[in-house]
Amino acid sequence: MGFEYRRQMENPKRKVDQIHVSNNVSSKVRRVAGTSYTAAEIHEIFRRFSVQRPEPKGELEHVNPFTLLVAVVLSAQATDVGVNKATRALFKIADTPEKMLALGEEKVGDYIRTIGLWRNKAKNVITLSQTLINEYNSVVPDSRDELVKLPGVGRKTANVVLSMAFGQATMAVDTHIFRIGNRLGLAPGKTPEQVEDKLMKIIPAEYLYHAHHWLILHGRYTCKARKPECPACVIADICKAAEKTSEIPALLVPLPPQVF
Repeated sequence: MGFEYRRQMENPKRKVDQIHVSNNVSSKVRRVAGTSYTAAEIHEIFRRFSVQRPEPKGELEHVNPFTLLVAVVLSAQATDVGVNKATRALFKIADTPEKMLALGEEKVGDYIRTIGLWRNKAKNVITLSQTLINEYNSVVPDSRDELVKLPGVGRKTANVVLSMAFGQATMAVDTHIFRIGNRLGLAPGKTPEQVEDKLMKIIPAEYLYHAHHWLILHGRYTCKARKPECPACVIADICKAAEKTSEIPALLVPLPPQVF
């Protein structure tokens, strides 16, 4: 089953009529196990995301795998914007484990004081740097099993680093992806691991590498926690969220390049 998505403005009533026809057809097709969507609907969701954001990027500023790792560790219970403000000056003088260790916990804390839980995070950054020097020759490992052994690094952090630093297809389930997976019925689960597992299984291989960023950005800027902006959503006609307020998808055009 395909989906027709016109890139020119159309008569809204005609769009609604098309949606009703599409929904009637899709109801006869078997849904993918564990989701509220058919395989064709899932493919179309990510096709549209790929048109909207052809080259999505993570919004944490970094200059190498080490600074990315530090930034992700610092981003727990903090916004990317807040982390970037704190790390711009920090990374100018400490962009390697050796430099970070030489800076020391107290001075690292001075740089990241505006970030939540900064004392504990400063300690983790120093311990993390020491561990990388002692056990990994100052090189950030490119395997999840090794990354999660590092201080302050959990599965989500490891997945972000594997994706952004090493080009691996992973699914780092943050609050946005967890919310979308459950709200849309795309990958419902009680834990981030359950949502991750389902998404990794149902997303078409051709879209899997960028899917993590598409879902985060969709949740951050469109499918917001308190009030989803459904009129701005390019998948409004496919979405099965109970609280959605529009059946008409937004115009599918590439968005301006991300600016950090």
